[in-house]
Amino acid sequence: QVQLVESGGGLVQAGGSLRLSCAASGSFVSINAMGWYRQAPGKQRELVAAITRGGNTNYADSVKGRFTISRDNAKNTVYLQMNSLKPEDTAVYYCHAYINLGVGEYSYWGQGTQVTVSS
Repeated sequence: QVQLVESGGGLVQAGGSLRLSCAASGSFVSINAMGWYRQAPGKQRELVAAITRGGNTNYADSVKGRFTISRDNAKNTVYLQMNSLKPEDTAVYYCHAYINLGVGEYSYWGQGTQVTVSS
């Protein structure tokens, strides 16, 4: 059973920083693209940042220059460093990964972690 487990959410004041982590566990061949999404109350889930296995990244315009996505392939972990946080960054953040099980590539989601930015 493959799982993605997130950690690092919490409450922070505007201008502060948080670092999210997401570790994959279980039996699989490799992890391909990984990413972070977020969903605020009453809004659709949106892509925040994504990273390929080789390290190529892309970001939502709203977080460029403030957030950095990275990964440690040896630890099967993806990170999201969030700086200069704004109240509008408040949302549940979800980790996502495309994981190769040997019989195909499958999409997995973490359970979500709450990030709240106070003004």
